[in-house]
Amino acid sequence: MSGKIRVGLIGAGRIGQVHAASIAENHDVDFTYIADVFIDGAQKLADRYGTKVTTDPLELINAEDVDAVIVCSPTSTHVDLISAAIDAGVHVMCEKPIDLDINRVNALVEKVKAAKTQISLGFNRRFDPNFASINSRVKAGEIGNLEQLIIISRDPAPAPKEYIEVSGGIFRDMTIHDFDMARFFVPEIVEVTARGANSFSDYIAEVGDFDSVNVVMRGKNNELITIVNSRHASYGYDQRIEAFGSLGMLTASNQLPTTVRAFTATQTEVADPYLNFFLERYAVAYRQELADFIAGIKNGKSTNPTYEDGRQALILADAALESAKTGRSVSL
Repeated sequence: MSGKIRVGLIGAGRIGQVHAASIAENHDVDFTYIADVFIDGAQKLADRYGTKVTTDPLELINAEDVDAVIVCSPTSTHVDLISAAIDAGVHVMCEKPIDLDINRVNALVEKVKAAKTQISLGFNRRFDPNFASINSRVKAGEIGNLEQLIIISRDPAPAPKEYIEVSGGIFRDMTIHDFDMARFFVPEIVEVTARGANSFSDYIAEVGDFDSVNVVMRGKNNELITIVNSRHASYGYDQRIEAFGSLGMLTASNQLPTTVRAFTATQTEVADPYLNFFLERYAVAYRQELADFIAGIKNGKSTNPTYEDGRQALILADAALESAKTGRSVSL
């Protein structure tokens, strides 16, 4: 497809606002439409970026001036909106997860396979420059055969109870990013063992979820993948990866606003706090995710995570939940 890609945004909430900024900054895009059932938020974004606005996402999907949509609406709407976009011949990049019910995800698989348009999933962390660099260097053989992968993800503070209640639980909401990251390095995972705990939050326990989880997975070639998650970290947003292989190790540490260190009579090497949360920490990744999606539409060679990647991440999340509840490993 030549010329600028006309893009519509479905969902004007927090993550929608992040994508709106990326769309507006991309020189290969015309930002044409915004849809949200809450018109006030949509109108504010539309006024900022000079787009049309509607409360009906199907009106946006079927508009003549929309070639592609970014879906940032609630999870329960994703499957239906992806299906509608395929019917309309519109490209889709959809936020994770596809759905909380694997049966609904599976029901759309054949339609997605037959689609003539690109269907991508919003696992933006693959586009973080540090994580992408480790991945490419592992695949290039720099550390030999990958033996162990450690992924640490801790949020600075838990989401409110109202969010936790509808999130699908920590494995489908939070760890799902790490499941995709694990598959970025080890595409075929054959066994999942998970443990969950309620370490600090009464309201998370009250809704039947965990606030702290560890997952150990085994890859097809006996790679061991460890995921460490917590809904809080007093020192900030903790995002690290370690890849260990037969010839060495690669690590990616947390991101800081600056490289400045303070040295005084009472302290040494004191740094700024970590970047506050995912909006700041992964700002570059969000922009690159969109750039690759648009480039894929134009040249037909997308590198974005696929619908199948989203489906496999949900399968791992469900397996982890089963393991945490039963105390047994789950074979895939």
